[in-house]
Amino acid sequence: MSHTVGQLSGFAGVTVRTLHHYDRMGLLCPSERSPAGYRLYSDADLARLQQILFYRELGFPLDEIAAILDDPRANALDLLRARHRQLSEQVTKLRRLVEVAERAMEVERTGVRLTARERFEVFGEIGFDLSYATEAQLKWEHSEGHQRSMASAAAHSKEDWQRLMAEAADWREEVCAAFDDGEPADGARAMDLAERHRQHIARWFTPCPYEMHLRIAADFATDARAFALLVPPSQQRPGLADYLHRAVRANAVRGDGGRPDAGPADGGQVGADRAVAR
Repeated sequence: MSHTVGQLSGFAGVTVRTLHHYDRMGLLCPSERSPAGYRLYSDADLARLQQILFYRELGFPLDEIAAILDDPRANALDLLRARHRQLSEQVTKLRRLVEVAERAMEVERTGVRLTARERFEVFGEIGFDLSYATEAQLKWEHSEGHQRSMASAAAHSKEDWQRLMAEAADWREEVCAAFDDGEPADGARAMDLAERHRQHIARWFTPCPYEMHLRIAADFATDARAFALLVPPSQQRPGLADYLHRAVRANAVRGDGGRPDAGPADGGQVGADRAVAR
Protein backbone atom coordinates (compact mmCIF):
# COMPACT_ATOMS: atom_id res chain seq x y z
CA MET A 1 0.00 0.00 0.00
CA SER A 2 1.32 3.41 -0.96
CA HIS A 3 1.09 6.59 1.12
CA THR A 4 1.58 10.18 0.04
CA VAL A 5 4.02 12.39 1.90
CA GLY A 6 1.10 14.15 3.54
CA GLN A 7 -0.38 10.87 4.73
CA LEU A 8 2.96 9.68 6.07
CA SER A 9 3.38 12.97 7.86
CA GLY A 10 0.01 12.50 9.54
CA PHE A 11 0.71 8.88 10.50
CA ALA A 12 4.10 9.60 12.07
CA GLY A 13 3.52 13.07 13.48
CA VAL A 14 6.41 14.66 11.59
CA THR A 15 6.34 17.56 9.20
CA VAL A 16 6.41 17.21 5.42
CA ARG A 17 9.52 19.37 5.47
CA THR A 18 11.25 16.80 7.72
CA LEU A 19 10.33 13.97 5.32
CA HIS A 20 11.73 15.97 2.40
CA HIS A 21 14.95 16.47 4.36
CA TYR A 22 15.22 12.75 5.09
CA ASP A 23 14.73 12.07 1.39
CA ARG A 24 17.44 14.52 0.32
CA MET A 25 19.99 13.00 2.67
CA GLY A 26 19.08 9.45 1.67
CA LEU A 27 17.85 8.45 5.10
CA LEU A 28 14.27 7.77 4.01
CA CYS A 29 13.61 7.75 0.29
CA PRO A 30 10.14 6.96 -1.07
CA SER A 31 9.88 3.60 -2.77
CA GLU A 32 7.73 4.96 -5.57
CA ARG A 33 6.72 8.05 -7.48
CA SER A 34 3.29 8.84 -8.82
CA PRO A 35 2.85 9.48 -12.59
CA ALA A 36 2.91 13.17 -11.67
CA GLY A 37 6.21 12.76 -9.82
CA TYR A 38 4.87 12.90 -6.26
CA ARG A 39 6.54 10.86 -3.52
CA LEU A 40 4.80 7.61 -2.56
CA TYR A 41 5.84 5.66 0.53
CA SER A 42 5.30 1.94 1.11
CA ASP A 43 4.49 0.17 4.37
CA ALA A 44 8.17 -0.76 4.55
CA ASP A 45 9.06 2.94 4.31
CA LEU A 46 6.66 3.66 7.15
CA ALA A 47 8.31 0.96 9.25
CA ARG A 48 11.74 2.49 8.53
CA LEU A 49 10.46 5.91 9.54
CA GLN A 50 9.29 4.47 12.84
CA GLN A 51 12.80 3.13 13.45
CA ILE A 52 14.29 6.51 12.57
CA LEU A 53 12.00 8.26 15.02
CA PHE A 54 12.83 5.72 17.73
CA TYR A 55 16.54 6.45 17.44
CA ARG A 56 15.90 10.18 17.17
CA GLU A 57 13.99 10.03 20.44
CA LEU A 58 17.10 8.54 22.02
CA GLY A 59 19.14 11.44 20.70
CA PHE A 60 21.08 9.67 17.95
CA PRO A 61 22.38 11.94 15.16
CA LEU A 62 20.90 11.26 11.73
CA ASP A 63 24.18 9.97 10.31
CA GLU A 64 24.44 7.37 13.07
CA ILE A 65 20.84 6.33 12.46
CA ALA A 66 21.62 5.85 8.78
CA ALA A 67 24.62 3.68 9.69
CA ILE A 68 22.52 1.53 12.02
CA LEU A 69 19.76 1.01 9.46
CA ASP A 70 21.85 0.59 6.31
CA ASP A 71 25.11 -1.06 7.40
CA PRO A 72 24.65 -4.76 8.20
CA ARG A 73 27.95 -4.64 10.07
CA ALA A 74 26.69 -1.93 12.44
CA ASN A 75 26.12 -3.31 15.91
CA ALA A 76 22.92 -1.62 17.04
CA LEU A 77 23.19 -3.14 20.53
CA ASP A 78 26.64 -1.65 21.14
CA LEU A 79 25.43 1.72 19.92
CA LEU A 80 22.38 1.55 22.15
CA ARG A 81 24.54 0.63 25.13
CA ALA A 82 26.82 3.59 24.45
CA ARG A 83 23.82 5.88 24.14
CA HIS A 84 22.43 4.49 27.39
CA ARG A 85 25.68 5.41 29.15
CA GLN A 86 25.56 8.92 27.70
CA LEU A 87 21.95 9.40 28.77
CA SER A 88 22.72 8.10 32.25
CA GLU A 89 25.55 10.61 32.59
CA GLN A 90 23.25 13.39 31.43
CA VAL A 91 20.60 12.33 33.95
CA THR A 92 23.20 12.43 36.74
CA LYS A 93 24.32 15.89 35.67
CA LEU A 94 20.75 17.15 35.44
CA ARG A 95 19.99 15.79 38.90
CA ARG A 96 22.94 17.73 40.28
CA LEU A 97 21.68 20.87 38.57
CA VAL A 98 18.22 20.28 40.03
CA GLU A 99 19.75 19.99 43.51
CA VAL A 100 21.64 23.26 43.01
CA ALA A 101 18.45 24.95 41.81
CA GLU A 102 16.51 23.56 44.77
CA ARG A 103 19.10 24.87 47.22
CA ALA A 104 18.89 28.29 45.61
CA MET A 105 15.09 28.18 45.75
CA GLU A 106 15.28 27.04 49.35
CA VAL A 107 17.26 30.12 50.33
CA GLU A 108 14.70 32.36 48.64
CA ARG A 109 11.75 30.55 50.21
CA THR A 110 13.14 30.51 53.75
CA GLY A 111 14.43 34.06 53.76
CA VAL A 112 17.72 32.93 55.31
CA ARG A 113 20.48 34.93 53.64
CA LEU A 114 23.50 32.85 54.60
CA THR A 115 26.07 30.99 52.56
CA ALA A 116 25.87 27.21 52.44
CA ARG A 117 28.80 26.96 54.86
CA GLU A 118 27.27 29.49 57.25
CA ARG A 119 23.94 27.66 57.13
CA PHE A 120 25.67 24.42 58.09
CA GLU A 121 27.56 26.14 60.91
CA VAL A 122 24.41 27.74 62.27
CA PHE A 123 21.72 25.12 61.71
CA GLY A 124 23.63 21.85 61.82
CA GLU A 125 21.19 18.99 61.31
CA ILE A 126 18.17 21.27 61.19
CA GLY A 127 17.02 21.08 57.58
CA PHE A 128 14.56 22.92 55.39
CA ASP A 129 12.02 20.90 53.43
CA LEU A 130 11.67 22.69 50.10
CA SER A 131 8.19 21.32 49.47
CA TYR A 132 6.95 22.79 52.75
CA ALA A 133 8.71 26.09 52.14
CA THR A 134 7.34 26.34 48.62
CA GLU A 135 3.78 25.54 49.67
CA ALA A 136 3.96 28.15 52.40
CA GLN A 137 5.39 30.77 50.06
CA LEU A 138 2.67 30.21 47.47
CA LYS A 139 -0.10 30.15 50.05
CA TRP A 140 0.91 33.12 52.18
CA GLU A 141 3.00 35.34 49.92
CA HIS A 142 0.47 38.19 50.23
CA SER A 143 0.02 37.86 54.02
CA GLU A 144 1.32 40.82 55.99
CA GLY A 145 2.46 38.59 58.84
CA HIS A 146 4.30 36.28 56.46
CA GLN A 147 6.00 39.18 54.73
CA ARG A 148 7.07 40.62 58.08
CA SER A 149 8.52 37.28 59.15
CA MET A 150 10.40 36.87 55.88
CA ALA A 151 11.79 40.40 56.10
CA SER A 152 13.01 39.75 59.65
CA ALA A 153 14.61 36.45 58.62
CA ALA A 154 16.34 38.09 55.68
CA ALA A 155 17.71 40.87 57.90
CA HIS A 156 19.29 38.52 60.46
CA SER A 157 23.07 38.28 60.35
CA LYS A 158 25.02 35.11 60.97
CA GLU A 159 25.53 36.26 64.56
CA ASP A 160 21.79 36.86 64.95
CA TRP A 161 21.06 33.34 63.72
CA GLN A 162 23.65 31.90 66.09
CA ARG A 163 22.03 33.64 69.07
CA LEU A 164 18.59 32.62 67.85
CA MET A 165 19.61 28.99 67.43
CA ALA A 166 21.35 28.86 70.81
CA GLU A 167 18.20 30.18 72.43
CA ALA A 168 16.15 27.64 70.50
CA ALA A 169 18.45 24.78 71.50
CA ASP A 170 18.15 25.66 75.19
CA TRP A 171 14.38 25.83 74.91
CA ARG A 172 14.21 22.55 72.99
CA GLU A 173 16.30 20.79 75.63
CA GLU A 174 13.94 21.98 78.37
CA VAL A 175 10.83 20.97 76.42
CA CYS A 176 12.20 17.47 75.85
CA ALA A 177 13.13 17.22 79.52
CA ALA A 178 9.63 18.26 80.60
CA PHE A 179 8.11 15.71 78.25
CA ASP A 180 10.47 12.94 79.42
CA ASP A 181 9.74 13.80 83.07
CA GLY A 182 6.04 13.28 82.47
CA GLU A 183 5.20 16.93 83.13
CA PRO A 184 1.53 17.48 82.19
CA ALA A 185 1.00 19.58 79.08
CA ASP A 186 -1.35 21.88 81.00
CA GLY A 187 1.03 22.22 83.95
CA ALA A 188 2.87 25.43 84.78
CA ARG A 189 6.24 24.12 83.56
CA ALA A 190 4.94 23.16 80.10
CA MET A 191 2.84 26.31 79.75
CA ASP A 192 5.81 28.50 80.68
CA LEU A 193 7.86 26.79 77.98
CA ALA A 194 5.06 27.37 75.49
CA GLU A 195 5.04 31.05 76.43
CA ARG A 196 8.80 31.25 75.92
CA HIS A 197 8.33 29.86 72.43
CA ARG A 198 5.67 32.47 71.68
CA GLN A 199 7.95 35.25 72.91
CA HIS A 200 10.82 33.81 70.87
CA ILE A 201 8.80 34.14 67.67
CA ALA A 202 7.77 37.68 68.57
CA ARG A 203 11.35 38.67 69.38
CA TRP A 204 12.97 37.24 66.27
CA PHE A 205 10.30 37.27 63.56
CA THR A 206 6.86 38.78 64.02
CA PRO A 207 4.34 39.66 66.75
CA CYS A 208 2.73 36.40 67.84
CA PRO A 209 -0.63 36.73 69.62
CA TYR A 210 -2.08 33.64 71.27
CA GLU A 211 -4.32 32.80 68.34
CA MET A 212 -1.38 32.78 65.94
CA HIS A 213 0.65 30.67 68.34
CA LEU A 214 -2.17 28.13 68.48
CA ARG A 215 -2.11 27.89 64.70
CA ILE A 216 1.65 27.44 64.71
CA ALA A 217 1.40 24.60 67.20
CA ALA A 218 -1.44 23.02 65.20
CA ASP A 219 0.84 22.98 62.16
CA PHE A 220 3.63 21.36 64.16
CA ALA A 221 1.21 18.67 65.33
CA THR A 222 -0.14 17.87 61.86
CA ASP A 223 2.83 18.37 59.54
CA ALA A 224 6.06 16.48 60.20
CA ARG A 225 7.94 18.86 57.92
CA ALA A 226 7.00 21.80 60.12
CA PHE A 227 7.83 20.00 63.36
CA ALA A 228 11.26 19.02 61.97
CA LEU A 229 12.05 22.74 61.84
CA LEU A 230 11.36 22.92 65.56
CA VAL A 231 12.84 19.61 66.74
CA PRO A 232 15.22 17.64 64.48
CA PRO A 233 14.29 13.98 63.92
CA SER A 234 17.15 12.75 66.12
CA GLN A 235 15.61 14.52 69.13
CA GLN A 236 11.96 13.79 68.47
CA ARG A 237 9.87 11.49 70.65
CA PRO A 238 6.52 9.91 69.81
CA GLY A 239 3.83 12.27 71.00
CA LEU A 240 6.12 15.27 71.49
CA ALA A 241 4.48 17.37 68.76
CA ASP A 242 1.04 16.77 70.22
CA TYR A 243 2.39 17.51 73.70
CA LEU A 244 3.66 20.88 72.54
CA HIS A 245 0.37 21.61 70.83
CA ARG A 246 -1.52 20.91 74.06
CA ALA A 247 0.91 23.04 76.08
CA VAL A 248 0.44 25.95 73.70
CA ARG A 249 -3.32 25.51 73.91
CA ALA A 250 -3.20 25.54 77.71
CA ASN A 251 -1.00 28.62 77.70
CA ALA A 252 -3.38 30.38 75.34
CA VAL A 253 -6.31 29.62 77.61
CA ARG A 254 -4.27 30.90 80.54
CA GLY A 255 -3.35 34.10 78.72
CA ASP A 256 -5.45 36.89 77.35
CA GLY A 257 -7.41 36.16 74.21
CA GLY A 258 -6.73 32.44 74.29
CA ARG A 259 -8.80 30.32 71.94
CA PRO A 260 -8.44 26.54 72.27
CA ASP A 261 -9.93 25.64 68.90
CA ALA A 262 -7.52 27.28 66.47
CA GLY A 263 -6.95 25.49 63.18
CA PRO A 264 -4.07 25.28 60.70
CA ALA A 265 -1.26 27.80 60.70
CA ASP A 266 -1.90 31.17 59.16
CA GLY A 267 0.28 33.40 57.08
CA GLY A 268 1.86 35.24 59.98
CA GLN A 269 3.21 31.96 61.27
CA VAL A 270 4.65 30.60 58.08
CA GLY A 271 7.69 32.81 57.82
CA ALA A 272 8.43 32.23 61.46
CA ASP A 273 8.33 28.45 61.56
CA ARG A 274 9.84 28.16 58.10
CA ALA A 275 12.79 30.30 59.17
CA VAL A 276 13.37 28.05 62.20
CA ALA A 277 11.12 29.93 64.59
CA ARG A 278 11.70 28.16 67.85
